Amino acid sequence: MTIHLRRTTPADIPFVCEVENAPENTPFIIPWSADRHHNALGDPDILHMIAEKKETGHPVGYVIIAGLTNPHQSIELMRITIAAKGNGYGRNILRQIKQWAFIEQKAHRLWLDVKETNDRARSLYVSEGFHIEGTLRDCLKAGDTYESLIILSMLATEYDTYGANASGVVT
Repeated sequence: MTIHLRRTTPADIPFVCEVENAPENTPFIIPWSADRHHNALGDPDILHMIAEKKETGHPVGYVIIAGLTNPHQSIELMRITIAAKGNGYGRNILRQIKQWAFIEQKAHRLWLDVKETNDRARSLYVSEGFHIEGTLRDCLKAGDTYESLIILSMLATEYDTYGANASGVVT
């Protein structure tokens, strides 16, 4: 299974919103409006991409990366959202993003936040070499409760190109 990342087009926004608002995804992300996704497509600081099966072109998820203009060479992986979980798509995409960030973009740091309750994603990030930096306690309000975010990062000196199996992030 080869996953290809390509720039999101306006025609992809309905798919993005559908995946984002799927019941299995909404507990772990803060959904954006279609307008916000459209605006991100033209933002020079954001890379919004569709993840699709290379062989068929079938979309399996999307990715949002920010910090492209960050003078500190710190890139934020804002979101990886997958339509069909358990197929290794997230790991494949994450490896491509790491290669793109550290090899192609010469980033010093790649970071992300993940909801404390998203054990599956946090486990993936740690298994791929990300380090937990800390917790933003009760920083998100969800109805009558609060949720915490865990910050993880990887530095260029920690990036290991072996086993990345990455190919082609669109810039």
